[in-house]
Amino acid sequence: MPTERLSMRRIRELLRLRFEVGLSTRLIATSLGISKGAVGDYLQRVQVAGLGWPLPEDLDDTVLERRLFPGPPPSKAPRAEPDWAAVDRELRRKGVTRSLLWQEYRAEHPDGYGYAWFCEHYEAWKARRSPTMRQKHLAGDKVFVDYAGDPIELIDPETGEARPMKLFVAAMGASSYVYAEARPSEGLADWIGCHVGLFAFLGGVPATIVCDNLKAGVARGDRYEPQINRTYQDLARHYGTAVIPARPYKPRDKAKVEQAVLLAERWILARLRNLRFFSLVELNAAIAELVAELNARVMRAYGASRAELFAAVDVPALKPLPAEPYAFAEWKICRVALDYHVEIDGSWYSVPYRLIREQVDVRASERTVEIFHKGQRVASHARSPGRRGHTTIPEHMPSSHRRHAEWTPARLMASAGKIGPAAAALISAIMAERPHPEQGFRSCMGILALEKTYGRARLEAACQRAAQIKARSASSVRSILQTGLDRGFLEPEPDHEPLRHGNIRGRNYFH
Repeated sequence: MPTERLSMRRIRELLRLRFEVGLSTRLIATSLGISKGAVGDYLQRVQVAGLGWPLPEDLDDTVLERRLFPGPPPSKAPRAEPDWAAVDRELRRKGVTRSLLWQEYRAEHPDGYGYAWFCEHYEAWKARRSPTMRQKHLAGDKVFVDYAGDPIELIDPETGEARPMKLFVAAMGASSYVYAEARPSEGLADWIGCHVGLFAFLGGVPATIVCDNLKAGVARGDRYEPQINRTYQDLARHYGTAVIPARPYKPRDKAKVEQAVLLAERWILARLRNLRFFSLVELNAAIAELVAELNARVMRAYGASRAELFAAVDVPALKPLPAEPYAFAEWKICRVALDYHVEIDGSWYSVPYRLIREQVDVRASERTVEIFHKGQRVASHARSPGRRGHTTIPEHMPSSHRRHAEWTPARLMASAGKIGPAAAALISAIMAERPHPEQGFRSCMGILALEKTYGRARLEAACQRAAQIKARSASSVRSILQTGLDRGFLEPEPDHEPLRHGNIRGRNYFH
């Protein structure tokens, strides 16, 4: 620790003791309570300053201190520092490099700094201008998910065509434990399937999922209020987790999986680049082996592997898996038609008739179709295996519908029988083709109503034409009548004998 400098009063006393009293250096040091070296240093400073004893009367303490302690010699003028904001703007322009900007800087300031100093201080300026927040990852808290940018090819064994497969990558926040799986696309079904496989691989569920803003996960990306895809939200609810999308155009929000994607591209895609796979199962088996190797590698920064850290840190904090894995289901908004049915993939499913014209939410899975109105489930059906079919629950049908209360299958058949056998056969065929006869009432009533416009004979002929072309709707029968295609089925009118009467002269009269 350096010795504290004496005050100017005590330095004057030191000079008096030396030059007036004639004390030795040792005695002066004892008198003032300082070391002999300090006494010698002060005497040397007086000699260098060219001072003698007695000191000039006009020499005050300030001037004395300045002469004894003049300070370091003035340094050279500081070198000019670049305008870092201008450098940053210029680097955004095409073709502009740091080397070029440094050369321009040195041309303007020949005594300026070197290139290494230029680059180092520019990086430091950028760090101060846009600091990066270091994220802390708690055990079992977050899993980061994304797709790798480069695809991997799968060969079709029948055609030999190479189809690109997407590589799904996930990484745990605390342990960096990696999961990867190949899928045909980035669509909703494959996106959900990847998450089901991820949770099975982890053996538990993290508290949150951090994803990118792809359409399968986020229906509408927004910095503050992103809208999660309904099916993706359904999956999160099933597993008891939450989805937190990264901010748009902010890859640092999911830096963990960005690093995992880079590892996957180098550790998986690069090592499989020369191999050929003919089935997705075979490809994912090869990926699983490489993922296991990657997770078993010791990370130098931690002195442990990802698998060891995952078992020690993340596993105890994960939530348990549900009893059953999530079954993929797609949500759709529908409006109930007048026949109290909603259409899903070409098939119709009934709802209570009181919901006609109401908007409902439909959850369609592989096996079931569930219909919700204002958050309450109002109908559930087994998924129809084919198309163009009706699935109707009798309780959903009106028992006394105002427009059809007075009509029964028997009455419709009786009315059709009065028109003719072809009309009766057509009405019977329409009701026989529907699961419930009431579903064909509207078509039957429309056909019978055509009698008022076209008459009984033409309607019967139109029904014969409809039976020939296998038409089963009122619009088809109406079209037959409007275009006159029924006339070929009308019976010809019988020839009549000429009338004979006394007032009728006849043709012989004129000969």
